[in-house]
Amino acid sequence: MPLPVGNQPAIREYFNESWVWDSNSKPPEVQLSSNMEAAYFYIDPVIQSTGTVGVRGTKGFSDGEHYWEIVFLEPPRGTSVMVGVGTCRALLRSNLYQYINLIGQDEESWGLSYKGCIWHNGISKRYCDPFFDSSTVIGVLLDMYKGTLTFYKNGISLGEAFTGLNAVQKPLYPLISSTATETELELGVRTCRYLTLQEKCFSKIRSSLVNMDSVDKLPIPKLMKNHIRDL
Repeated sequence: MPLPVGNQPAIREYFNESWVWDSNSKPPEVQLSSNMEAAYFYIDPVIQSTGTVGVRGTKGFSDGEHYWEIVFLEPPRGTSVMVGVGTCRALLRSNLYQYINLIGQDEESWGLSYKGCIWHNGISKRYCDPFFDSSTVIGVLLDMYKGTLTFYKNGISLGEAFTGLNAVQKPLYPLISSTATETELELGVRTCRYLTLQEKCFSKIRSSLVNMDSVDKLPIPKLMKNHIRDL
C-alpha cells in the first residue's frame, strides 16, 4: 500500500502490518475496543481525568520503514493529546493530577501534540499548525534506515520531525497519550517495508557520499547510480 502524498519516499512496496494496542501494559484509565485497535481515555462517567496516560503498540521496530495512521474519533482537547514513538521504557502515565505532554517528556520517547509542537527529552519546538477537528488522521512514518520520524496530516507530509533514531539501542513502539476525558483514538492503516540486501548496499553507499553530485563519479553502471538516487 503506498504512502500518502507529499515528500513520499521512492520505495513504495509497503505491506500491511497487524499490530494493535497493548492491553497488557496500558494503565486502567485507557480502555480498548474488542479488536484492540481503538483506545478510549478516561471514559468513566463519574471519574474525570486525573492526569496523563498513554498506551503503546504491541510491536517495536528496530529495522525497516513503518507507516501507521491515528484517527481522531473526537476532536482533541485539554492540555495534551499526543502521537509518537518510544522505547519500552517510555512513560505511560504521569503523577496524579499532573497534566503534561507525556510522549517526549524524557529521552525515551518522541511525540507530536495536537497543539502543533513536537517533544523529546522535555524540550519542545513548533512543528505544524494545531489540529482540532474530529476525523483528523495523523500519519506516522518511522524510517529506521534513515533514522527519521515524519508526521502526516490527512495524507500530507508535515516534514521530518526527528532524526537520529537509528542510533537508539532499543526497539521503538507506536505511542499515543492524552490528558483529556473521553479522548478516542483509533488505528488506521499499518504498513511496513524492509529493504532487500541490494537496496541496503545502495543505501550504505548513499549515506557515505558527501552529496548527491558524487553519485556520477562512482565507478558503477548508470542503472545502479539511478537506484542510489531514488532511495
